[in-house]
Amino acid sequence: MLKELGRGLITTFKMLLESPVTIQYPEEKRPVRPRFRGRHVLKRYDNGLEKCIGCSLCAAACPADAIFVESAENTDEERYAPGERYASTYEINMLRCIFCGFCEDACPTEAIVLGANYELTFTNRRDAIYTKDSLLEAVPSPELLTPQKVEPGEYTRSIPEMEDPKL
Repeated sequence: MLKELGRGLITTFKMLLESPVTIQYPEEKRPVRPRFRGRHVLKRYDNGLEKCIGCSLCAAACPADAIFVESAENTDEERYAPGERYASTYEINMLRCIFCGFCEDACPTEAIVLGANYELTFTNRRDAIYTKDSLLEAVPSPELLTPQKVEPGEYTRSIPEMEDPKL
């Protein structure tokens, strides 16, 4: 009995001698772990086109039914994504999302990614529904914004040709 009491007191005194770890949030951000699942991000290709092709596989895989996707047809005059379709409406209800990552796993083009942003605050329920505009990552230059006008027949596949891994 006294032995356990002594070990507990030793642990307590060790904690008193160590300096506290204080992070001055929000000026100083805490680094996240590599496998952390934070706020969703819709990715783009290097040419500015959106990776999402509106297939709705992420919505089908979501166990919380938090994702809504509506697709539309691409044209050469208004091209949003390579291939035939793009997501005209993409919404995620963050109040329902459980951050499981199933949407990320189900996406064939790796368009939806759970990023490292952990700052999610809402003042009302409407702000908790993230639309496509708030989810899309920024483009490096204004010329790469979607929709783009492209040459006819330039994009015939929704997923780019894959290369064999180099050893």
